Amino acid sequence: MKRQNVRTLALIICTFTYLLVGAAVFDALESKKETTQKKNLDNKKQELLIKYNLSKENFHELEAVVLQLKPHKAGVQWKFAGSFYFAITVITTIGYGHAAPSTDGGKVFCMFYALLGIPLTLVMFQSLGERINTFVKYLLHRLKKALGLRRTEVSMANMVTIGFISCISTLCVGAAAFSRYENWTFFHAYYYCFITLTTIGFGDYVALQKDDALQKNPKYVAFSFIYILTGLTVIGAFLNLVVLRFMTMNAEDEKRDAEQRALLSRNGQVGCGDHLRRGMVDPPSSASSMGGSGTGGGTGGGTGRGLRNVYAEVLHFQSMCSCLWYKSREKLQYSIPMIIPRDLSTSDTYVEHSEVFTDPHSNGCVCSLQRRSAISSVSTGLHSLSTFRGLMKRRSSI
Repeated sequence: MKRQNVRTLALIICTFTYLLVGAAVFDALESKKETTQKKNLDNKKQELLIKYNLSKENFHELEAVVLQLKPHKAGVQWKFAGSFYFAITVITTIGYGHAAPSTDGGKVFCMFYALLGIPLTLVMFQSLGERINTFVKYLLHRLKKALGLRRTEVSMANMVTIGFISCISTLCVGAAAFSRYENWTFFHAYYYCFITLTTIGFGDYVALQKDDALQKNPKYVAFSFIYILTGLTVIGAFLNLVVLRFMTMNAEDEKRDAEQRALLSRNGQVGCGDHLRRGMVDPPSSASSMGGSGTGGGTGGGTGRGLRNVYAEVLHFQSMCSCLWYKSREKLQYSIPMIIPRDLSTSDTYVEHSEVFTDPHSNGCVCSLQRRSAISSVSTGLHSLSTFRGLMKRRSSI
């Protein structure tokens, strides 16, 4: 089974398992309190019916009026400030539910507005998060150089740590501000910030919904809008750093598999004779010593022939002098994917300088004129083929 299919299947299983665990935990935490609240509300309803001599029809009518008045409790919602607040909750997919269009025209416009606004906002936050990560990486690199550290490169662990600290700090700042303006506890304000910036938006806690704040407190309104947009940018930068790296894994694997199939298909159509006539080591003779799995010439199986042709192409690069080998490493990394490791470093390919000397007429080429070529001391980096010892023989340059 392909690696991408295995990864997708594992993600599906993990997601449904996570859902089952979450359902069990929420059931244990919330079910008992819900039953108690429902029982208390039913008792209160009976008390009101008896106290005010209301019929059930009258009570339901009163209940409907109270529910309709709830959105207006916070004051006017559809002036410019309230409409801007609603537009933010639409295109960021927060969707508190504190206000909703009541006219058919408003509902139609809301659908078209969201259809264009949501993708635009996602792309904007994605791009902005990428720029923030690049800037933070640059600052960390300069800071490490200023501190005189030996390793100044910025690792993924460094970026994830900075991103996590930024997210926690943003949530704490918002919790401190909203707990003051809304008279919530710090925990409830932190909960509101988390639900908002993760775009869950339950609507059980909504800012700017008391004392006509949308109309009478412009500074608080401006702070709330800026905080929501800034917080979403910080969260977007962190998700850009962590989540999107995993989202692109399948695409990268598909591309790598396509390159490998194209290479093996191309090499499968070309006989091995052209490569073997160049004086290279005969892979079939080596393969025959491993249990007869390989066959000679161009009559072998597709897999064995593909490996022999890949090996012949590697030897073709190795037949050049060592300086050309170094220049051709990147070409090898892309022309033979999954066979030549991409992290081929100078520690894997080195020249034993003690065995060579420089020819003054070679234009700086580090080659030996009297001894075996320096490339004979170069490790090809074919770690994935280490079991085929016959393929790892050294040879002289042509």
